[in-house]
Amino acid sequence: MTRGLKRYQTSGHDHFLTFNCYGRRPYLSSDSACSLFEDALERMRIRYAFQVYGYVVMPEHVHLLVDEPKNGTLDEAIKGIKLSVTLRSRQRPFWLPRYHDFNIFTVTKFREKLRYLHRNPVVRGLVSEPEEWGASSYLHYLNGVRGRVEISSDWV
Repeated sequence: MTRGLKRYQTSGHDHFLTFNCYGRRPYLSSDSACSLFEDALERMRIRYAFQVYGYVVMPEHVHLLVDEPKNGTLDEAIKGIKLSVTLRSRQRPFWLPRYHDFNIFTVTKFREKLRYLHRNPVVRGLVSEPEEWGASSYLHYLNGVRGRVEISSDWV
């Protein structure tokens, strides 16, 4: 474990997570790679019993907005997602070993992070509108579309 790193993962808070592909390589740039990640996320969501409020799969990194798992811990769930993707992919290594975890304490910060992750493809210049980026939860919030990952929101 890295010295000085303190995670608050049994706090009852929601979490904004970011993790990167190894060397920030665009391993997630194809539709099949995005589908692979979304499948892994949904499998681990079910296995660890946590809620996904939002996500976006970018070419070289991922953002998630989730709560804490009822089965196991958040770090175990993230490890499961990463391992599932790695075992079904040809790239080695696939992920950087760590991830960024930001605890969400307020509704205002929750909304800010959800907006941030949905706007990330636009800000990066990959699309002109969030609904053009298929590998995210944005369409669920826009019109209730069910995707590969079950999103916990007022629509559900």
